Amino acid sequence: MVLIGITMLWGTTFLIVHTAMQYSGALFFVGLRFMVAGAGGWLLFRRTMRDLNRRELGAGALIGFAIFLGYGLQTYGLRTITSSQSAFITALYVPMVPLLQLVVLRRMPHIMSWIGIALAFAGLILLAGPKAGHIGLSPGEMATLLSAVAIAAEIILISRFAHGVDSRRVTVVQLLAAGLFSLAAMPLAGETLPAFSPVWLVAGVGLGLASTLIQLAMNWAQKTVSPTRATVIYAGEPVWGGIVGRIAGDRLPALAMLGGVLILVGVLVSELRGSAQDAP
Repeated sequence: MVLIGITMLWGTTFLIVHTAMQYSGALFFVGLRFMVAGAGGWLLFRRTMRDLNRRELGAGALIGFAIFLGYGLQTYGLRTITSSQSAFITALYVPMVPLLQLVVLRRMPHIMSWIGIALAFAGLILLAGPKAGHIGLSPGEMATLLSAVAIAAEIILISRFAHGVDSRRVTVVQLLAAGLFSLAAMPLAGETLPAFSPVWLVAGVGLGLASTLIQLAMNWAQKTVSPTRATVIYAGEPVWGGIVGRIAGDRLPALAMLGGVLILVGVLVSELRGSAQDAP
């Protein structure tokens, strides 16, 4: 029930960010969100943070850079595409992980992963095509697709540095690093501080605190929930995103909805095979 609640919250965040982008720039909002999340984590783990070492600092900074790219591009995309589109395109990070494993770790994906990638790619074409009038991606859709690549890279990096580090300290560092990278990139992108609005303040602080609590809840829940079952639950994130978007007024064409379904099936096919292998 806790994991289901988390995926429902994840699905809602797409609409929250989409709304906040009417009052704030993407980099400022991502910076605020993750600085709050990192500060919350530091307060929770302030005792163990005293033992932070150079390896954990470096690993956290590298993972944080991937988070900055992932959420920065996703947030930028939400300025021009609907929350439903963003939710389904972002879900592509799951079948992308085996591809990055092949490139970075030289680990050949299983045949089920290739099938999942093919289904997800077909779904992406259907999701983007009807709105554009041809097979192609708008700038917002392309930014969101690139964000999915960055999120997949984040997962690979977390696996790479999982051993020999304290997960609590690395988590805090990566959250703070993501926030700092976002704020530092504002001048480079020509983004200025937004005019004050309670919308971006409440959304940014709320999502930041939620990120800290969600991480703790996931760590607790997955002690008793199998990887396979957790994967099925997490795959519901774009579904909740689509439902919330629909309630808020998103009206995707029938082919786009079919594309979302294909992406979801591709996610399940590619991920369940790997989870089943890892399960005891």
